[in-house]
Amino acid sequence: MDIVNNEYDIESKNTTGPKSRIRDVQGRLKGRRALVTGASKGIGRDIALALAKDGADVAINYRSSEVAADEVARWLEGLGVNTWVYPADVSDMNSVKEMKRCLEKYFGGIDILVNNAGINVDKLFVKMDQKMWDQVISVNLTGVFNCTNAFIDRILESEHGRVINITSIVGQMGNIGQVNYAASKAGIIGMTKALAREMARKNVTVNAIAPGFIETDMVRGIPDKVKEKVLAQIPLGRFGQPSEVAKAVAYLASDDAAYITGHVLNINGGMYL
Repeated sequence: MDIVNNEYDIESKNTTGPKSRIRDVQGRLKGRRALVTGASKGIGRDIALALAKDGADVAINYRSSEVAADEVARWLEGLGVNTWVYPADVSDMNSVKEMKRCLEKYFGGIDILVNNAGINVDKLFVKMDQKMWDQVISVNLTGVFNCTNAFIDRILESEHGRVINITSIVGQMGNIGQVNYAASKAGIIGMTKALAREMARKNVTVNAIAPGFIETDMVRGIPDKVKEKVLAQIPLGRFGQPSEVAKAVAYLASDDAAYITGHVLNINGGMYL
């Protein structure tokens, strides 16, 4: 792998940066660099893979799943692209700024930012405390602000600047026990639309994807009886796959979507309420 967390210290990283690739990687995103937050597992992992399959070099951000992040990097290397791994808490601006400093030193500036990192701490509102609210808002919403704010200068310098935010169907329709999560994801939608207006004159597109119920560890952990009720509300009759969300991200990152901005793309199997 090019750069892994256990091979460098915090200041120097003890590395010369991504290796040169012999393979001539092709794809719509060839020559572009992307950063995907929360890319060690779930939807984020598939997003990193989809961008790499389309030719992009991909930086992998994670918070605690080092082994999983390193595994993703090995998969990306197998595709012949450059990759870079860095642990950072997106809710902490200082951590994000340090990630940016190291990324620019060892990987280069980025063209594509995918704000995917997110958490859920579920509880009925009458039992939800301030800590539960702050935890989710700080990662899911403030984290999007922190990363976008830190990297927007480089994205504005790119000829193919893209910001893609991962929101959720829950931010559109709400969900019992997820007031904090719904608020954070609804906030991302508002932020996406407002930032798209500001960035349009600089030819940078800002879009969001709102997945429905996707086959991730979170959904797999839902009790079977609850799954049956959810499936009954999905016209296509199945849960989505992370790869289906990832392919949409790759599309929005490409020149094929250059005239799309301020849009929320719903990937939910027809589950509209």
